[in-house]
Amino acid sequence: MKQLRTLTDMLQHARTVGPMTISVACAADADVLQAVDAARKEGVANAILVGNADKIAEAARLNSIDPGNFEILDEKGGEADAALKAVELVSSGKAQILMKGMLHTDNFLRGVLNKEKGLRSGSVISHVYLHQVEGYDRIIFITDGAFIPSPDLPTKAKIIDNVARFAHSFGIETPKVAVLAAVEVVNADMPATLDAAALTQMNRRGQIKGCVVDGPLALDNAVSELSAKHKGIVSDVAGKADILLVPNIESGNILAKSIVYFAPNKTAGIVLGAKAPIVLTSRADSAEAKTFSIAAAVVWAAYQKNK
Repeated sequence: MKQLRTLTDMLQHARTVGPMTISVACAADADVLQAVDAARKEGVANAILVGNADKIAEAARLNSIDPGNFEILDEKGGEADAALKAVELVSSGKAQILMKGMLHTDNFLRGVLNKEKGLRSGSVISHVYLHQVEGYDRIIFITDGAFIPSPDLPTKAKIIDNVARFAHSFGIETPKVAVLAAVEVVNADMPATLDAAALTQMNRRGQIKGCVVDGPLALDNAVSELSAKHKGIVSDVAGKADILLVPNIESGNILAKSIVYFAPNKTAGIVLGAKAPIVLTSRADSAEAKTFSIAAAVVWAAYQKNK
């Protein structure tokens, strides 16, 4: 498979491997409905809309969307009930992707983690941002800036495993993972550098597979070959990173949103590590970002299906 180097490439590939079916929890939300309708028009995905059927139909019509283009599953019992029903559609195989609509995240995740009908896989559940940034010849993956607040060393290793396998679905045979810190040297007073060094060694000894890991690396020498050269860093990853593993949720969230607001870019994001891809977007995300996020989930679902 040819490497997908832009989110536009990803969308085109999603058209090829789709359409998939999305189960949307509490779908009476204008932004979400616009995203799933755009995905339908792109030939990427169809959707089953779960929630109060009257409110879903009304929200659709108010946004010039024909509710007849979707299957609507009426659930008036509240957020928790709608979330669990949406999750069950995925765990039973009627849908391949789960998407959060207008409900509180805790109720949504309660459905995802339900012991009987949920989507637990035994792996760590983590988030990844995908960025197409002007001037770069590849997609940059940032993890985890939205889900796990302060991952410890074993959790960071599992986050790398999640995103490395996800990168494989983009045709990146051996993704390059930069473990980020404030500096590129190990410093006992900076725990992020100690974790980075340990993850690098774990990768070299085969404990982390399917990628090349190096760190600690500062952001500049992770993505700029010129910066790495100036600092005398010799590495297969420095300046060429596909994946940026951040130390904690604050740094990842700030980095990802800095790209969104300060640079010409296209962006998407999904949740990995469950039995199926999960689209969990912010209300502040653009309609394009939501559509790209659905496309990313389709690419990942298709890859997992064919493994």
